[in-house]
Amino acid sequence: MSDLLNQQSLAALVPVGSRVLDLGCGDGAMLAHLQQTRGCQGYGVEIDDANVLACVKRGVNVIQLNLDEGLSMFEDASFDVVLQIDTLQHLRNAEVMLRETVRVGRIGIVAFPNFAHWPNRLSVLRGRMPVTRRLPYQWYDTPNIRVGTHADLGILAQANGLTVLDSFGLQDGETVRLAPNLLAGTSVFKLSR
Repeated sequence: MSDLLNQQSLAALVPVGSRVLDLGCGDGAMLAHLQQTRGCQGYGVEIDDANVLACVKRGVNVIQLNLDEGLSMFEDASFDVVLQIDTLQHLRNAEVMLRETVRVGRIGIVAFPNFAHWPNRLSVLRGRMPVTRRLPYQWYDTPNIRVGTHADLGILAQANGLTVLDSFGLQDGETVRLAPNLLAGTSVFKLSR
């Protein structure tokens, strides 16, 4: 239920009728939702064969591409919005992809698990890596190659000359503006050049 609520909260950030590029789009659920509810159009980018097939079955335009190879096939400002939802923590070139997100899109919306959320901090204080609904993997089998916090992305955006148009957290579908670094499982940033 909270995944659906988070999806709806993130979709609300995308202007009606936008041309959208969804990086690491998975099975295409977000882009399909945006097409159906907000009149958007665009493409998903995905590497996994099964997810590419799922996108096609949903009627989502999809390009099979390894994001670690970059977005050179896209011109500057090719899209109104570029989404990076639960993608950044899987990429080897996270800093480059953050800049590419706002190069290819007029705005970028980035959402990722906030490692500084209080249950994660409690796990670390107990001497264990966190395993939560938002971070459901053991340390040895996680697909995440990096962990970050809400505060970390703000600093990274600033260091790369990006403008933070908005930032907040999401917890169980609710927007968290007060202390999102502590109180939210998901960090959300709306960025531009």
